[in-house]
Amino acid sequence: MSGGSGKAASRFLRTTGQHATIEPDAFTDGSFLLTIGGAEQSHVNLDRPSEIFYEYLRRIGHLVDLAAPPGEPIRALHLGAGALTLARYIQATRPGSIQYAVELERELLDFVLRHLPIPEGTDLTTIIGDAREALGTLAPDLTFDVVILDIFSGPEAPAHIATSGFYREARERLRPDGLLIVNVGDEAALTLVRSQVAAMREAMGDVGAFAEAGMFEGRYPGNIILAGTQGPWPEAWTAELTARGPHPARVLAGVDLDPFSG
Repeated sequence: MSGGSGKAASRFLRTTGQHATIEPDAFTDGSFLLTIGGAEQSHVNLDRPSEIFYEYLRRIGHLVDLAAPPGEPIRALHLGAGALTLARYIQATRPGSIQYAVELERELLDFVLRHLPIPEGTDLTTIIGDAREALGTLAPDLTFDVVILDIFSGPEAPAHIATSGFYREARERLRPDGLLIVNVGDEAALTLVRSQVAAMREAMGDVGAFAEAGMFEGRYPGNIILAGTQGPWPEAWTAELTARGPHPARVLAGVDLDPFSG
């Protein structure tokens, strides 16, 4: 194993009052599960960080793949760190990338870094604090190729973040061709997805939505990935992302996304 103790570990999180555990994945060598309050939150493959287990994170990874030429280092900002699965993925697929990760829960970040160490050579700066406040604390001239927001987990989203004002602030942190990626975990009615499509459309040049095909039918809860571009949505991305999966995959943009815009 390239890190991790191979044994389960637990930590009390003071901010949320919940317990976090990290334990080996019994089905995949070198992999670990982060659980918070009894619910699975993250999966990390320490031996093969370029392999992502959760489907919604794989979809985010595919968007990151399209944000710059293959293998080219990028600058990435993660709002919501979790077990740093995507930071590990970017380092594995784009060595030399510069990354920042913002996490509200100090104990969680310490716990993850202790038991699931980041690969040697990773250029990662961690920041403890609120996602929106953290944007304002970064150096004024610091901009990113991708900003990834992964803190929405149901209709009770933080009100100060689920707004067009926040997305405008995030856009100001993007380079001219930079990409804003937002994971929206929602219930079957997709109320949060609709509000966030509308909010992102007010702030970004264009927006695409990427998910398991059935998610758009509003039959069950799950994750839809929203991607905000600064110019028109690249039509080639629709076919590329659909082909990459996980399958069945569907991408909506332009008029196809209009029914989900509020």
